[in-house]
Amino acid sequence: MYCPLLTAPPRGHRTVSSRHCSGPPPAPLAPALCTRFHLTEISSVPSAGRSPPARPPFLHRERGHMRVVVLSRRTCVPCCAQALLLTCSVPCSRSLGTGRAPLCHGDGHLPFSCCCPTLCFLQKSDLRPLDILAEAIPPHGAAGGIRVMQAHGVRGLQLSAAAPHALSFPASRIFFRCDLFPEEFSIVITLKVPNLPPKKNEYLFTVVAEEADALLLGLRYSPTKLHFLFLSQDPAGAWQTRVTFRSPALMDSQWHTLVLAVSEGSFSLTTDCGLPVDIMADVPFPATLSVRGARFFIGSRKRTKGLFTGLVRQLVLLPGSDATSSLCPCRSAELAVLSIPPVLKGLTGKPEDNEVLKYPYETDMRVTLGSRPPCTKEEDAQFWFDASRKGLFLCVGSEWVSVLAAREKLDYVEEHQSLFTNSETLGIEVFAIPEAGLFVAAANRKTTSAIYKWTDGKFASYQNIRTHQAQSWRHFTIGKKVFLAVANFEPNEKGQEFSVIYKWSQTKLRFTPYQRVPTHSARDWEAFEVAGEHFLAVANHREGDNHNIDSVIYKWNPRTRLFEANQTIATSGAYDWEFFTVGPYSFLAVANAFNGTSTKLHSHLYVWLFGSFQLFQAFLTFGAADWEVFHIGERVFLAVANSHSYDVEMQVHNDSYVVNSVIYELNVTAQTFVKFQEIPTCSALDWEFFSVGEDYFLVVANSFDGNTFSVNSIIYRWQGYEGFVAVHSLPTFGCRDWEAFRTAAGSYLLYSSAKEPRSRVLKLRTG
Repeated sequence: MYCPLLTAPPRGHRTVSSRHCSGPPPAPLAPALCTRFHLTEISSVPSAGRSPPARPPFLHRERGHMRVVVLSRRTCVPCCAQALLLTCSVPCSRSLGTGRAPLCHGDGHLPFSCCCPTLCFLQKSDLRPLDILAEAIPPHGAAGGIRVMQAHGVRGLQLSAAAPHALSFPASRIFFRCDLFPEEFSIVITLKVPNLPPKKNEYLFTVVAEEADALLLGLRYSPTKLHFLFLSQDPAGAWQTRVTFRSPALMDSQWHTLVLAVSEGSFSLTTDCGLPVDIMADVPFPATLSVRGARFFIGSRKRTKGLFTGLVRQLVLLPGSDATSSLCPCRSAELAVLSIPPVLKGLTGKPEDNEVLKYPYETDMRVTLGSRPPCTKEEDAQFWFDASRKGLFLCVGSEWVSVLAAREKLDYVEEHQSLFTNSETLGIEVFAIPEAGLFVAAANRKTTSAIYKWTDGKFASYQNIRTHQAQSWRHFTIGKKVFLAVANFEPNEKGQEFSVIYKWSQTKLRFTPYQRVPTHSARDWEAFEVAGEHFLAVANHREGDNHNIDSVIYKWNPRTRLFEANQTIATSGAYDWEFFTVGPYSFLAVANAFNGTSTKLHSHLYVWLFGSFQLFQAFLTFGAADWEVFHIGERVFLAVANSHSYDVEMQVHNDSYVVNSVIYELNVTAQTFVKFQEIPTCSALDWEFFSVGEDYFLVVANSFDGNTFSVNSIIYRWQGYEGFVAVHSLPTFGCRDWEAFRTAAGSYLLYSSAKEPRSRVLKLRTG
């Protein structure tokens, strides 16, 4: 049996194994055009030094559908000529994943796995819109700083208060069987953009390779331009290509729907179903753009810089087709709908034929006053005005979503609860367990520490756990598992020195012992995740009288389901660990308190490089007891709590406990933290950062001034150019630790006392 001879495979193809086609042979073709052949498919490795050959004669592409059969003469195996009219019975475009598709009609079939639209004949009915926005947000509401807003009677998402990761998801969620991005596609986006200052850019969406932090493709805009970015590659290397559309006229405070259609080197932008703007680029969109290990980021480029500050209503990827024909013409072209998330539906009803509704939503709007009403199907899309909080809320699914809230400001602080504990409390940890509630774990000096549960507006005793002069607790999760680790300072009755990791039991609704870890006068645990792997770092304070010992970083082993020692770091009287990230970089700071002779020594900041933490920067500290990292806008700060200035060679004065604690700020240009502000403190043991409304605060745990433990701890408010300014003075006694938390009833601060068996819950009164 004979089949047509096609040209050699295009550049960047690789040969795959042959499969036989059975069945009755087709009618013979002209002998001059026939030979034997086998199937090839696309490879990601281009042929060097050779331009792509002409398209094979049976390769056919048009917008909306395409068909390809790529054959070569390397191996002679029989096949059927009907393969030339290949029809996929299962969609197998890049966006829809790999399919098992018959090559031949009738009795003869050649099953194969396709990873490219050029290996099948795809009709428009085979391609479906992929709602990128719906993939990134919960089905019944927004979260994590994402707000549902209404403008001109239409709902959209406001992302500016969210962290860059808040609206993202792995590309493998939609490219689940194939990691190649479609070569031909459309992007549909409906948005309302604010006025931007000159030269400022904001990202609408990006696809970023996380390991290399490389932008694979994205869409961003400036006051006068819209840029489509994508990664191009050839044997000489990779570079970023930018296709720019000038003056799309978006900044008029109105909604607009854009359709960007991409087909090889052709790029077309249609705004509100108007006339398209076409660009023929010298560099075509890559045929083999891999998104393996990449993530979609909505409204960001994985960083705080360039966050989208407008409203977005629709973001859809349509593989293999120009979506303009599906959307236009449309009476309300600026709100033309291909697909929008469920949370944004309802205010304007269900659009029919992409037309404006005859009856606007506002004609049937109801607003409920008084205490918080239920949010059920009956109240869906209805408003509730909370007079006490001066906020307007919208019922979405089963949750009240804030639509408009008065600016919340901290007025004063009042005592809410005296929490009596088993003994003096050295550390506290507030955490929530889904479907179980809000808890606080108290690290008590004596042999029993306690966990309290938030019940009826106060903390009530919930569980007692045997500890050995516990210093701190750390709550963390691995998948659905909930853990709580305690740092024990003293050995047990048998002289054994260890700290313990506890695991939450879903059946007992209690924490049960899970793993013992050898430690040496442990002060603190820090749990964190790097590159998808889970770690736990312990701050070993001393071993006997030796303060210059190793602290240990443990790594979770998914096979044994235990933490195993992964790295040791030399420390001196280690008191605290603090993990944080800046862009793609992971950092770990240690507070060194005492080297055996002096509290004046360097604490260190480490950066994750090549599979371990490497020294990044050293800071001169004085009995460092705590690090606190926080962000204000795009600025990154690191505050150290200095507790004591002491040296065996100098005479100790009472005022040696009154020392400056320091706030450092990251200088991105210099790639180092520089001193930003010094604040006088009294043996400071902890910093806690929190916010109320649009205001930012730091509270310090002042514990001792050289004469008494009855000293005031101070709340500082961020005032921009002035830095942090003292605004509230709180009477405390031997204050050791602060925790900030929120409930439905408001915002609170909790502090522990290392000198009395009583901690206090303070309520932040706002107006």
